[in-house]
Amino acid sequence: MKKTLFLLIPICLLLNACNWFKDTPEVGLVLAKHFDNKLYKKFDTAEYNVVFKRHFDSLQGNFSNPNTLKTYYIRNNSEPRLVTKYFVSGALDSLQNYISRSEEHGFNPEVFGYKKLKALLEMLADNKFNSIAEVYPVVADLELNAAESLIKYNNFVYYGSVNPRKLLSRYYVPVKRPDSASMTAVLGTDDLQKLLISIQPSSEKYRELQQAMLKLEKKGNKDNQTLKTIQVNMERLRWKLPDLGEEYVEVNIPDFSLTWFSKEDTLSHMKVCVGEAREKDYAEKIKLYTKSGNLDDKPKNHETPILYSKLNSIQVNPIWNIPVSIARNEIYWQAVKDPYYLSNNNIKVYYKGKQVNDPDTIQWSRYPREKLPYQFKQGSGEGNALGKFKFIFDNGSSIYLHDTNNKSGFSRGNRAISHGCVRVEKPLEFAEMMVKDKYQYDQLRMEVNLPPIDTTKMEVFHKKMAKKADTLNIFKLKPKWFGTKKPIPLIINYITAWPQNGVIQFREDVYGLDETLYAAMKKFM
Repeated sequence: MKKTLFLLIPICLLLNACNWFKDTPEVGLVLAKHFDNKLYKKFDTAEYNVVFKRHFDSLQGNFSNPNTLKTYYIRNNSEPRLVTKYFVSGALDSLQNYISRSEEHGFNPEVFGYKKLKALLEMLADNKFNSIAEVYPVVADLELNAAESLIKYNNFVYYGSVNPRKLLSRYYVPVKRPDSASMTAVLGTDDLQKLLISIQPSSEKYRELQQAMLKLEKKGNKDNQTLKTIQVNMERLRWKLPDLGEEYVEVNIPDFSLTWFSKEDTLSHMKVCVGEAREKDYAEKIKLYTKSGNLDDKPKNHETPILYSKLNSIQVNPIWNIPVSIARNEIYWQAVKDPYYLSNNNIKVYYKGKQVNDPDTIQWSRYPREKLPYQFKQGSGEGNALGKFKFIFDNGSSIYLHDTNNKSGFSRGNRAISHGCVRVEKPLEFAEMMVKDKYQYDQLRMEVNLPPIDTTKMEVFHKKMAKKADTLNIFKLKPKWFGTKKPIPLIINYITAWPQNGVIQFREDVYGLDETLYAAMKKFM
């Protein structure tokens, strides 16, 4: 008996080394129990892995994120985790159902491989395999297609199908986009049903636009311009903007408006003037300018950029540092035409950082515009193009909000008329909301010759006014800075359709960005 036992031990060890005796992987156990079919207990990990690798290699050219998928499955030993966890529970069927309804977001279900996923789920569900070898390619294909469908559906519906920072040249909002970490987290989710629910855009604005889109689609006209406008604005709502907090300021370029929000409440609303739209045929003209280098060939592009920042200060009685483009294209010609233009408009000229004392004597025709060696600043005062207030926020485009001495622009319907900065209709009201301090606000008022709200400061006000009016001692107006109590989030946005009191508001696509965005989205629709 002992001799027989000793003979069996090495035989058993040999069989184990040859992988004859092994544990059935979880996917085999789950499927065997679900179908009450012992065939799946023969599931061999080593054989499956060979099939999985072959299928991955053949399919990866069709994947939207092949490197992420490859890394994920290498780390997880090619285990069919989605099939193991979510086939029997019905969660993969839920994924298929969500994808089948992706038209509710304006997408074609085939973008997410709907038919292929549906066919593979049905094939496995039919349970008509004669050998375990027939199971491996179905499981491998289902795992990979489910992973691709899930990642792409999550990326498009949760983050948006288009990265605006890559598509739009003047889009400077740091939107959050899917990366390898977020996609890996999606693949490794512990609750697929919960994840699918969380992916759906939940804002009331989105739902109202969605309902309007579906109503229009029922009418059968998919080329309807109104429908396209709704769809591009749904896409904008999918973009993950920075957290604006409870209180923030939004400038909407197509609406020519500024709104100060506190949660969903509007604390202030006013008109604005924004940058003028770029010249017609801009793309072709910029090519010509690139070749010639002649400023006369350079097309105008004063469009206000879309950006996110935080308002941090106010400059009262500001100085205008005139941009090079305006100096070359406008100030230069005015100075050539009228030698007294600069002094009459309180514009000072600088050469290598030093002020030129007699700019009226400069022979402007000696200098080509392309190599103009001078810089220009317009001093504080009534004629300053920025008016009495300049509202400062950090950005790389030299853009700011400001007052204006030309109020007539606010009566126009199309207020895309500036050089790129945003002119504010009610600067004093806006300044009061920014400082949020009665003492600071009174100081600010007195700087622009307005009496303080606090009547106990009237004596101080009268002294200031007397000093400014003193003809013996020339008063030189200088800018003064006022800080905000805390930075105020600001987003300069571009929205052409939004719900308001149950009605969808539409605005003209002043910069043609809807057209650009729709063209990028169309292949997914």
